[in-house]
Amino acid sequence: MSDGQPQFGRRLTDLREILRYVPRFRDRIFVIAVDGAVVEDENFRNVLLDLALLRSLRVGVVLVHGAAHQIERLGKQMGQVPSNLDGSGVTDEATLQLSLLASGRVSHDLLEGLSQADLRGAVTNAVVAHPAGILGGVDHLHTGKIERIDAEMIRSLLSVDMVPVISPIGYDGEGKSYRLNSDIVAMELARALQATKVVYLTTRSGIEISRSLAREVLDSGHPELRGTGPEKKILLRQLSQEEAATLAKKGKSELPPDVLSKLEQALRAVEGGIPRVHIIDGRVEEGLLAEVFSNEGIGTLIHANEYQAIRKARKKDAPVIHRLIAKSVASEELLKRTRAEIERQAEDFFVFEMDREPVGCVALHLFPDLKMAELACLCVDPRFENQGIGQRLMQFVENQAKTAGIARLFCLSTQSFNFFQQKGGFTPGSPDDLPPARREKYDKSGRKSLVLVKTKKPSNGNL
Repeated sequence: MSDGQPQFGRRLTDLREILRYVPRFRDRIFVIAVDGAVVEDENFRNVLLDLALLRSLRVGVVLVHGAAHQIERLGKQMGQVPSNLDGSGVTDEATLQLSLLASGRVSHDLLEGLSQADLRGAVTNAVVAHPAGILGGVDHLHTGKIERIDAEMIRSLLSVDMVPVISPIGYDGEGKSYRLNSDIVAMELARALQATKVVYLTTRSGIEISRSLAREVLDSGHPELRGTGPEKKILLRQLSQEEAATLAKKGKSELPPDVLSKLEQALRAVEGGIPRVHIIDGRVEEGLLAEVFSNEGIGTLIHANEYQAIRKARKKDAPVIHRLIAKSVASEELLKRTRAEIERQAEDFFVFEMDREPVGCVALHLFPDLKMAELACLCVDPRFENQGIGQRLMQFVENQAKTAGIARLFCLSTQSFNFFQQKGGFTPGSPDDLPPARREKYDKSGRKSLVLVKTKKPSNGNL
């Protein structure tokens, strides 16, 4: 693809990448929310095939659709101006009728598409609603508020291999219909069903914000803030729950209403226990699969639990670490280590996991009698370079050394010394700065690596 987005076919050269996720997603529920405009895009047929693949892997799929695009077009055809398009404002009688017609048509199109993909679907009345009422002194008329979700109905459909289709219309016990916001419907469904994911398929790449807003919202070390240059939009690849909450507060004036709506509902979803919410462009071929079955994804991920974490390595990680550093060893960036050596020193290693996959590693070798330690074997999978992972690993090891009472941290480098100096604050040293045992190994290697050191500052206790 010319826009630099990951291509699923290129990333997943065989089924191994998919199979890695299958045990985690099998018999779980995904709520897929599709904007009305995406339903009419030529790529939507491919989206339905993606859904068929998910079902074949025993992933329960609940399909929620919007209809703002169709309501607006139908209004023009009938010479009517809708009082509200997305179901969040006032819905007058004429707009309710437009909504019922447009939503019914979209639901029909989805059932046709599911049939073409050899999937069985059913439109439901599982969303029970009541009038939103008078808000801020304004009667919202036929706009509804979700009262409850008939989760038992939806689960029964899923149990017989059906795809429930949910429209942005709610019903009360008297048979009255109310216009709803589809973003909210998807969120409420996910919470009621305890879904594993919510995926919003939109006509946008994800959440894009200005660099100035990003500086207010994100931690200074966040990879999205790398570099300088002219002010431009940044596509946020991932947001923690805390970052999403900050953006929802500070981004109201900058974010388009449809994006802000999905961000706010994503935040409510993760607060309600949904681990992952994705906002992606539904017009990208195989984009849904790329988002679900790869670490990189194509849009924005809002996550509740820790998406990225550094943990202590275990002996069983030795083969993974050995594979991870293989290219760097071959290019002589790192000292050669056998799997057996890594296993013996497993207690010294830490791995950086992204969605449970190790994508980086580092080692901390202690010389406690000398109050010295070596930062060693820092490596990041090439697929995840330039995302700040190396810097996080380096900072983590520095904190570990500080906790252990280390006064001097050193590292050896043949090709990455600029990184350690510019990002880590290391300064050039000499082989004489090494502990005797490490100096002996250094001399025998013949690599003539540059020795870099960092000494604890008495003023603040940091290395």
